[in-house]
Amino acid sequence: MTFTKDIFAGRTAVVTGGTSGIGASTATRLAELGATVHALGLGADKVTFDSGLPISPVELDVTDVGALTDFFKSLTSLDILVPAAGISATGRELELEVFEKVMDINLTAVMRCCALAHPLLCQSKAASIVNIASMYSTFGSKDIPAYAASKGAVVQLTKSLAQAYAPDGIRVNAVAPGWIDTPLLARFKADEALSSYLLGRTPLNRFGAPAEVADAIVFLCSEAASFVTGASLPVDGGYLTV
Repeated sequence: MTFTKDIFAGRTAVVTGGTSGIGASTATRLAELGATVHALGLGADKVTFDSGLPISPVELDVTDVGALTDFFKSLTSLDILVPAAGISATGRELELEVFEKVMDINLTAVMRCCALAHPLLCQSKAASIVNIASMYSTFGSKDIPAYAASKGAVVQLTKSLAQAYAPDGIRVNAVAPGWIDTPLLARFKADEALSSYLLGRTPLNRFGAPAEVADAIVFLCSEAASFVTGASLPVDGGYLTV
């Protein structure tokens, strides 16, 4: 997708989970459009971004409350927050300990980031938060109950924060990706029968690219979406229509 060059010039963005997958693509896209980006995540020393882009990889675990708090305290300004860190543990999420870990990363850490970012976002003239929901926000899964529960909760959290933060001029939205070609999809693609089923149920008949989710996030952060808040935008090739 084509956006006006430098639409985020002078703005600062934080992307958690910004060192891989959708988060890394989002960090890249925001930086390409002029934002100064802090890409938080694991393996920050191994991620490679275009050397010409204003992206600072930061090694940080979003469940480390102290480190996360210190990071946000170190910022002097913030305009865009994309808390994209997330995990799933297929086949293990009925175990209480695993369930709690998934919820901590996928939901509690999102709220923690929003709360820590709030004072800075209040100072911005064009503040935006975009959370990462999922097609699993809409239906459950016996294999990933914690993931589905957390992503359903992210949609409701997004609506709630949209109301709570509106008086401060902060818009809060979410994207709900479908089957996106990230490392998490590798094992599904390797299963020919499963891959064929997933594509057969997807009207556009292909897996999405991380950059396509990033472009939807860019739209929601931009002035083109200035009257959009509390929305959850599916980016799933029509998967939820079937």
